[in-house]
Amino acid sequence: MRRPAPQAPSTDAISTQLVHAGRAPGYADGIVNPPVWRASTILFNTLADLDAAIKAPDAGLYYGRRGTPGIWALEDAITGLEPGAAGTKLFPSGVAAITTALLAVVQSGDDVLITDSAYEPSRLFADQFLARMGVTTRYFDPGIGADIAALIQPNTAAILLESPGSLSFEVQDIPAITAVARARPHGREIVTMLDNTWATALRLQPLALGCDITLQALTKYVVGHSDVMMGAATATPALWPRLKAAYYRLGHNVSPDDAALALRGLRTLAVRLDKQEASALAIARWLQSHPAVDRVWHPALPSHPSHALWARDFSGSTGLFAFVLKQGSRPQTAALLDGLAHFGIGFSWGGYESLALPVELTGIRTATETPVPGPIVRLSIGLEDPNDLIADLEAGLTRYEAQFPK
Repeated sequence: MRRPAPQAPSTDAISTQLVHAGRAPGYADGIVNPPVWRASTILFNTLADLDAAIKAPDAGLYYGRRGTPGIWALEDAITGLEPGAAGTKLFPSGVAAITTALLAVVQSGDDVLITDSAYEPSRLFADQFLARMGVTTRYFDPGIGADIAALIQPNTAAILLESPGSLSFEVQDIPAITAVARARPHGREIVTMLDNTWATALRLQPLALGCDITLQALTKYVVGHSDVMMGAATATPALWPRLKAAYYRLGHNVSPDDAALALRGLRTLAVRLDKQEASALAIARWLQSHPAVDRVWHPALPSHPSHALWARDFSGSTGLFAFVLKQGSRPQTAALLDGLAHFGIGFSWGGYESLALPVELTGIRTATETPVPGPIVRLSIGLEDPNDLIADLEAGLTRYEAQFPK
């Protein structure tokens, strides 16, 4: 079986694209959803067929690790959501997508710049793994914008962005940073990549803003049901060969069953994001007025320090944000969290269920400080009625405040 040619770029609305993406003729042949093809060994009828496949291993079925039709369908669907993309590879986690993208473009002696608001596993990989390879990592203020030019060195090979940061929610000036990278201050290519898990391609399109690679933990919003771990990296034509080579050399692969679940989640992504965006904004606005809350970190709120950048570059928001309490300590958040009826306590986000998580910035960030008067609580808003979630939080905050003398 040959791999179907990717569908031409669509001019349809994004919700329409999500229904039809990855359903090109040859993937399903009349069945609505592409079947799940589980395979390791692929058999060839003749030696000539085998030799032809060896010459073009990505042209069709070759070996299980090169993918099967359901995996190709998901790759093509994600690629189709990113104007200017050449291709997408799937990974067993979002972390695997980030680390492979970095390994695809750096070598010993290189320098990497990473936003100080980056996902902690990205930092740990740079500090503990890239450092052993002889790669230096420096962290920068997420608000640096075009001033990042002052940090570029002759050996700077890559810049890793995350906008907004998944704990502190600063929005970065992506076009300003990518413009500096494309200018090649020292005559060397600098690859820019962005972790776009918070926004997905429905709310932000990094390649259109100058990035070379866009990354996602599909585990979150794309899967949407908290039951699959998966990541994706999507690259421009210039970076696609290197990304693909690193993917194969490092032996990555995803389960065809997981790909089917992710593809199913993709179909409802638009309606879920719209619901989660609206609910999160309602809850964030309510929290802003609560006497126990010092501030709310949600980029779509006009009070957010990076709101203007968000309004310029993003087409909407999603369901993840944080708020800061006016007093207290992390252990005291048990009074708030332990009694919540509709919020689970756990990592990740983007599922149909709501989550609450106390987070720390102290000890994680190294280039910037964000002093806060009390604990930080991150909320992932699911598909519940927002009034029920507000009532749950109101009761929790009442319990929290009762710990302190009037």
